[in-house]
Amino acid sequence: MIITYAAIDGFKNLSGINFAPDPKYNIIVGKNAQGKTNLLEAMWILSGCKSFRGSKEKDYICLDGSRMSSAVKILDSVREQKIVFEMTGGSNSQKSILLNGVKQKGTRALFDVFKCIAFIPDDTDIIKGSPEKRRNFIDMAASQLNPVFVMHLNKSNVIMNQRNALLKNIAQKGASADILEVWDRQASKEGAVISWLRNEYVTRINEICGRLYRTVSGGTEELTLEYRSNVFKAEDFEKPCGDDAYEQYYRRLRETADYDIRTGSTHAGVNRDEIIIKINGVSAKDYGSQGQIKSAALVMKLAQAEIYMKKSKDAPVVFLDDVMGELDENRQRFVFDMIKDMQVFLTTPNESALLPEIKGKLLHINGGRITEESENVSSHRE
Repeated sequence: MIITYAAIDGFKNLSGINFAPDPKYNIIVGKNAQGKTNLLEAMWILSGCKSFRGSKEKDYICLDGSRMSSAVKILDSVREQKIVFEMTGGSNSQKSILLNGVKQKGTRALFDVFKCIAFIPDDTDIIKGSPEKRRNFIDMAASQLNPVFVMHLNKSNVIMNQRNALLKNIAQKGASADILEVWDRQASKEGAVISWLRNEYVTRINEICGRLYRTVSGGTEELTLEYRSNVFKAEDFEKPCGDDAYEQYYRRLRETADYDIRTGSTHAGVNRDEIIIKINGVSAKDYGSQGQIKSAALVMKLAQAEIYMKKSKDAPVVFLDDVMGELDENRQRFVFDMIKDMQVFLTTPNESALLPEIKGKLLHINGGRITEESENVSSHRE
């Protein structure tokens, strides 16, 4: 899968961006705050995923602007497709998403069309951040393999919001607690399916992460990932997800119901799961060095890409946002060996910090505009 054309205007500070990317390497060069990351983000949102920077949609439009548009053409193993995302601001703000000229109700359809993986400096939060960071990573990665997972996640989120609202009404306004059972039955089915899908993906990525981390550490360290469900034990996942699993999840929700009512929030279920990440048997979050944490996060993203490539005929598009300059030469070579068959968009303030053999299209960006575009990297690196 490759991006054959990109056109972006009015997205944050970007203006009048039009270019045909190189099918291999695209090196985006510029000083800080010139729009390098914005360019990656403007293409990333066309995958149907939320911004990798946590930006809200209302922030996509430039502060002094009234509209934004981002469009790409994607070529996969079957055909070329076009995605267009447009928004207008102000009191009468509107959003339009077009896939091959057909208006979409939301971003769901994009998720099946455009697959990409982003490496950003904040990826270390997957290791050292909150459990939610790790759950979100696993959920997004697993959803790329099985888009139905997104449906279960969305439905579970709606149910949990309704359940939590009911909990507050019971505690504050004396609403009947009987209806809580209805929501718990629904939450149990969605939660059990999510638990099984999470466990399946963690099992798969754990094997690949172990192999990749041994390589990047020179065989001296071992990385392991373990899914720790708030409801189920490891041996429960040896059986298929069915009525027994739904009932077990339901009982767990009922066990905490009284406490949930007192506090106004749900304390059992997939919203409390954890993914335990260890290096040589010790918690990477609590005891990992900065170098170990960076390497572990990098390996997890590379494992995500490898899993997707094994499942699909098409490789995902890779976005590397100011990551490579922080890696030594050996780790850079390790990364590029892993992604050599993928289209790559790479941002850097200084292209000379990259491996000399990385050649492709060079895009200089300044003040939100591409000021220079060439088919090859600068001459001092040739």
